[in-house]
Amino acid sequence: MKTNNEEIDRLIKETLTEEEGKFYDALEEQNVLHMVGGLFQGKNKWIMYLMNVMTLILFALFVYCIIQFFDSELTNDMIKWGLGSILFMLGVSMLKVFAWMQMDKNALIREMKRLELQISSLSGRMSE
Repeated sequence: MKTNNEEIDRLIKETLTEEEGKFYDALEEQNVLHMVGGLFQGKNKWIMYLMNVMTLILFALFVYCIIQFFDSELTNDMIKWGLGSILFMLGVSMLKVFAWMQMDKNALIREMKRLELQISSLSGRMSE
């Protein structure tokens, strides 16, 4: 399967101009670190910075609740601090899920751009 994909990529690159070829190479599949870096680019990078600040705040509150939970001697206090720690960890988890969904969205957009470039390349080849 890999050789088939490499051959398709080679055929596509042959039909592209040099500028289109560079753009096509920029749309390669990314590893996780590049995907995380891609979250902090574009129009909505400010919201990712805000989400990371909120994640740090919620995690600090989670740690505080856990410490208070283990320092408590009354059952009612333990329930309150335990519930607080669960809620704050849920908040951290939800923000992380949002970030992963954004990474997935960026990967889908990158693949759609590759498909658009392939279609335009094939249509240009067919019109010749």
